Amino acid sequence: MMKYATALRLRTASTEALLRRFTSETTHPAYAAMLEVGRAQRTVFPARWLRDHDLQRETESGLNVVENYNGAGDYIKFGKRGELASNQREEQELGMSCLHILQSALGLINTLMIQDTLALPEWENALTDADRRGLTPLFHTNMTPYGEIQLRTDRRLDLTDLPTA
Repeated sequence: MMKYATALRLRTASTEALLRRFTSETTHPAYAAMLEVGRAQRTVFPARWLRDHDLQRETESGLNVVENYNGAGDYIKFGKRGELASNQREEQELGMSCLHILQSALGLINTLMIQDTLALPEWENALTDADRRGLTPLFHTNMTPYGEIQLRTDRRLDLTDLPTA
């Protein structure tokens, strides 16, 4: 097993080549050992997770971020029930790129709205550190995908105070 791990690390063998070798010969002892190591790792993590409350909170907060992100994506793609309409790779990539752009735009607008709200004097000391950690720009309650969209050319978003990278 160490020989194969070293070959992968030094890039003298590719993962695909090793997998090809093991799938043709599933009785190989190194393959059986790797399966056992994988089983052990999958057993150790839940045991550690059950014992460590900080790890549970970290895992839950990470899952919440991902669920918010996926929820916003599903909400934006409402017209196709969240499914990719084509089996053409280029069209799928274009659709996903457009979705990422829309999610980024939604995140930017929501971030600007949150910043404007938190800049108000009544919010100065209202939030704790835990409240601030819970803030996310990935919400869609301000979106109306089924409703009428009005283009307001007489008003503009204030983008002058955007942070520079």
